[in-house]
Amino acid sequence: MSYKRMLALTAALMIGAPFAQAADLRIGLAEDPDVLDPDQSRTFVGRIVYAALCDKLVDITPDLQIIPQLATEWEWSDDGKVLTMKLREGVTFHDGEPFNATAVAANIDRSQNLDESRRKSEVASIASTEVVDDLTIRINLTNADATLIAQLADRAGMMMSPKAAAEAGADFANNLVCSGPFKFKERVQQDRIVLEKFADYWNADQINFDTVTYLPITDGTVRLANLRAGDVDIIERLAATDVTSVRADDNLQLEMAVSLGYQGITVNVNNGDRAQNPLGQDARVRRALSLAIDREALNQVVFEGVMAAGNQPFPPTSPWYSTAHPIPARDVEAAKALLADAGVETVEVELQLSTDPVAQQVGQVIQAMAAEAGFDVKIVAKEFATQLSEQTAGNYEASQIGWSGRVDPDGNIHQFMTCDGGINDSKYCNPAVDELLNAARTSNIVEERKADYDAALAILAEDMPIIYLYHQTWIWALAGKVQGYTPYPDGMIRLEGVSFAE
Repeated sequence: MSYKRMLALTAALMIGAPFAQAADLRIGLAEDPDVLDPDQSRTFVGRIVYAALCDKLVDITPDLQIIPQLATEWEWSDDGKVLTMKLREGVTFHDGEPFNATAVAANIDRSQNLDESRRKSEVASIASTEVVDDLTIRINLTNADATLIAQLADRAGMMMSPKAAAEAGADFANNLVCSGPFKFKERVQQDRIVLEKFADYWNADQINFDTVTYLPITDGTVRLANLRAGDVDIIERLAATDVTSVRADDNLQLEMAVSLGYQGITVNVNNGDRAQNPLGQDARVRRALSLAIDREALNQVVFEGVMAAGNQPFPPTSPWYSTAHPIPARDVEAAKALLADAGVETVEVELQLSTDPVAQQVGQVIQAMAAEAGFDVKIVAKEFATQLSEQTAGNYEASQIGWSGRVDPDGNIHQFMTCDGGINDSKYCNPAVDELLNAARTSNIVEERKADYDAALAILAEDMPIIYLYHQTWIWALAGKVQGYTPYPDGMIRLEGVSFAE
């Protein structure tokens, strides 16, 4: 073969090389996740990463129906106290260990008993587990729990390798081993999380990428600029103010879904010394701050009307929303009257929020509105993971933060408002609320649950440990070459069936 012909053949092979090149998906995240351990973590972005790393016992459809994932079928006993699940055959963890009923039992035990676990309240109703056979697990409950299946569609249902988890203990996040479509490769804090395709995944035919890299880019403008430059392929939580621009860009795609969650102001009412101030100690002051805020104006000014104003853990469109407590109109005079009744005229409030520019705008609007009612709001910006850790430690007065939402209503309220709730950073505690929210967990009758939630919301409207502000719409922007993407109301990025157009 002549030298020139060899060069020509080499060039031809190089031209054809894209068909053999690895498909590498890059996703821009609005924050850096906290600890990558489903039992210990609490961030929304962490759940996005888990969607590729850790399969769950069950999943949801875009219209919020519970569907099989690692469990293929299940049934309840007549009294609702025994859940029997059949498991998928031929599933292995990333370390080669088999997925079976013994593994499910070990995962439930870890969620309940690991000292650092934040899932304890989510699986508190489980009294014991029984391994019926290799692919059948029986879950015995202390009482009927209408929320459990929905919990198993999230972090409490994510299956980790028992062997790897036992060996690593609380340091499991350094090399998380699950059974999802991708396995952990590396993490550089505040820089990247890299996953690689798991060849033995049970549903591998639906996975079209060799690696997935998650890049925390906290500035929404920079995140969009990276997408336009081709440095990332998908970005989550596009700013509402950028929707029009993306729609007009022929090189980009836009996807949206109304979320299950909320944004609000969490108030420290009993979490250490920093709760000792008028806002933390007097519900009248908290109600005054709520009345000082025009929620619809906040939506228009910051989000161009894309979000939905709110005042409860459930959006007004939800069947669980209490119509007895509609979104209040802004009333500065009523707010001032509440402050006078509380014996104060001016209230200083330190409001912590994330460094995200949108969060900054929300804080500034709240600051300006509240000032007219007598509040001196001082804004303190913190990196998101720091904000969360400060909340947990009680090192805050008020924190503008939200919750991504859950399929079952219990997931939006119980762990935040019960005395021993796993994410009750306010340390709010009212036995009457506990009784109602615990009762709502035990009934499979919708009307009974609704009555309990309505009664709890009536108390919370007075006590107001969280001042709810609005409900998010998840907005994604994608490169034009991305195809097969389906938006979900839980805000997760599921990669089954997603690919690059040829």
